[in-house]
Amino acid sequence: MYENVVVAIDLSDASEKVINKALELVAGDTSKLALVHIVEPFPPSWGMGAYAVDPFEFQQRIVDYAQTRVSEICSKAGIGPSQQHVSLGIAVQKIRKLTKELEADAIVIGSHGHGGWKLLLGSTSNKMLHGATCDVLTVHIAEG
Repeated sequence: MYENVVVAIDLSDASEKVINKALELVAGDTSKLALVHIVEPFPPSWGMGAYAVDPFEFQQRIVDYAQTRVSEICSKAGIGPSQQHVSLGIAVQKIRKLTKELEADAIVIGSHGHGGWKLLLGSTSNKMLHGATCDVLTVHIAEG
């Protein structure tokens, strides 16, 4: 059984399935889970002043929305506020950093079916497998 599991979710409907699989790994003990959602930054471009909305303010609103959704999802699963992690950055890097900081012994992440360009470029779950310092469980999420 695992003692410290990082659960990475994307806020999709499949997040509940990923959390439930993580709960199986810790025999239902939510205190052993740390739930993380990373908001990927969008790159600033030239001429951003022409937009009606400040892109950095808009990005912060996305992070705030993500925090609200994570809180809702965690509340339903019985995962406390101190176990919730939402930040802005590159998902793989942020998840690895949190895993190291928490000395996690496993990562649970959804594995979405991809084809075409997404398959060639690789998904976050695929990238997590390379260079992971602990077990990584990918939960199969059906495409569609």
